[in-house]
Amino acid sequence: MTQTQHLTVKQYEKELLRLQTELVYMQEWIVERGARLVVVFEGRDTAGKDGVIRRITAFLNPRTCRVVAVPTPSQREESMWFFQRYIQHLPAGGEMALFDRSWYNRAGVEHVMGYCTQDQYEEFLRFCPQFEEALQKDGILLLKYWLSVSDDEQERRFKKRLSDPRKRWKFSATDVQARARWVDYAEAKDRMFAYTDTDSSPWHVVEADDKRTARLNLIADLLTRVPYEHLDERKHVKLPPRQERKYVRPPKRTEHIVAERYVVGSE
Repeated sequence: MTQTQHLTVKQYEKELLRLQTELVYMQEWIVERGARLVVVFEGRDTAGKDGVIRRITAFLNPRTCRVVAVPTPSQREESMWFFQRYIQHLPAGGEMALFDRSWYNRAGVEHVMGYCTQDQYEEFLRFCPQFEEALQKDGILLLKYWLSVSDDEQERRFKKRLSDPRKRWKFSATDVQARARWVDYAEAKDRMFAYTDTDSSPWHVVEADDKRTARLNLIADLLTRVPYEHLDERKHVKLPPRQERKYVRPPKRTEHIVAERYVVGSE
């Protein structure tokens, strides 16, 4: 059984940095081995998906780690096979794809808000486990995380968004309805789990009422599910000597220098 550690905020920051360093080792291993990793992040609005994704990607190479946030479909995309919009974002060898919401939109917001038909919804529930099994059989490592937040905490976060101009963009008309249709979303989530929480592709539920706790627990779990190893011993980088050829550079006055509005001291 995993032992629980109780951390101060300072200890949280230290542990987060340690885990983020391990994520760099994990990415190096994925690139070296040509592995393919897909991580799906789902949960109610305000559950903290954006925050945990930002912490995961903070020190990773964006060339081989992409965050996928598929926008509202265009008229052309609406005519596609539903999964087609997501397949194009799957990783190639040596890449990671982090889905900030995913094909599970159909089982959640699209179903609750009536953006898809009942037949489309039922077909999704029937076919989704087969789709994920096909990804895994092709060698993709697929991990699915559900960030769980209580109704009281979601209410508090919604109100905070309304008063914070930095977060107001997150509060869409659909989010307003999500608050009003709490039970509908709860039912949709439970039915989605009944169909798609399978032995081969389980949902990993993260309690997310405390964001710092959720970030550490999710990242730590992710690291245990990717069979990576440190590759430092193989990657000794030696800097070449700096070129010493004589060259006179143009004077600074010829450049458009940004005004120094701030000067930050060492203390």
